[in-house]
Amino acid sequence: MRLFENLNIDFLSKRKLFYIVSTIIFVVGLMNVVFRGLEFGIDFKGGSEIVLQFDNPIEIGEVRSNLSNIGLGELEIKTFGDERGVLIRTELQEIPKELYPKVITTIDEAINKIFPSLPKTISDSTSSSITYAFESADTTTVLADRLFLVGFQAGKVSEEVDNKEVIIRVGISDWIKENLKEKLPGNSFQVLREDRVGPKVGAELKQNALLAIFFSLIVILVYLGFRFKFIFAFGAVAALFHDVLITLGLYALLYDVIPGLNLEISLTIVAAFLTLIGYSINDTVIVFDRVRETLKLHKNGNIKDLINQSINKTMSRTILTGGTTLLTVLVLMIFGGEVLRSFAFTLFFGIIIGTYSSIFVASAIVYDYAEKYKKKLDF
Repeated sequence: MRLFENLNIDFLSKRKLFYIVSTIIFVVGLMNVVFRGLEFGIDFKGGSEIVLQFDNPIEIGEVRSNLSNIGLGELEIKTFGDERGVLIRTELQEIPKELYPKVITTIDEAINKIFPSLPKTISDSTSSSITYAFESADTTTVLADRLFLVGFQAGKVSEEVDNKEVIIRVGISDWIKENLKEKLPGNSFQVLREDRVGPKVGAELKQNALLAIFFSLIVILVYLGFRFKFIFAFGAVAALFHDVLITLGLYALLYDVIPGLNLEISLTIVAAFLTLIGYSINDTVIVFDRVRETLKLHKNGNIKDLINQSINKTMSRTILTGGTTLLTVLVLMIFGGEVLRSFAFTLFFGIIIGTYSSIFVASAIVYDYAEKYKKKLDF
């Protein structure tokens, strides 16, 4: 299928208008990044992130009020996905020491409900688990199973026949679950996900993510410098910076504005930005390849007309490829769920911005360079 086969649009004559458009969008995005800031996910900030899924719709205000005084400090609580999902964030990675007596009391009460007055001792205690020792191996097996059934992350220390110890995990999600279970008895729920990242690891991940994007741009610059000419490489990398920075500006501008869209910078979003860079440079290289072919055939032609002609000839391929990709990403954004929605959002707008920049940024920079310095682009 060939669309726009005889297209003849003077794209480069409109380049200054689109320079202004890009500058306005960039400045608006930059102002939002500076004043509103970018919201980083648990991967980069450190802390704990817990996702709960209730059987029935839940009022987020009710969850906030029930978790406000359980000893975990300030919690960030918001809807996750639909009205049955809840996302809880805290800067803590483990239960505070002052909560430990309460945790032990809660576990003791649960054990006494199963086996009243059962003799037991605490044989080991860490920041994330408590180990109980009992007198009978048979009692230990039954108790581990019963505790697990009532919601504790409990299990036998070993599968040996004479094992008399039960280990019970003590995490932030367990403490949250135990408190909500008492306060919301009519609405069962489960912990879908619990992620924990230390602040040092988060800082290293942030640094590595920035380095990954930066070095990918440098490698692209070197590769295109060899494949074409340096000005082509410069135009392409300038377009990539344009794409990444404008998309980041969108994240700052639209954060917490669109319901159901979690625009936080996470490792998944870094992957989306790297994918965006790859898609955008591929589109730019297609245009540059056609420019090079056209310049070889018409060595004495007008540079502006030849670049316009090259862009027009690639427009059919750009519309078909970009259009089908956009449809796929749009479906993913609508039906892909909470986790994939922000990834799809990044690609959706990134593809549009990347296609735009291939024409009105990368190609325009090459033309302006040739005109300003009266350079002949020979291949």
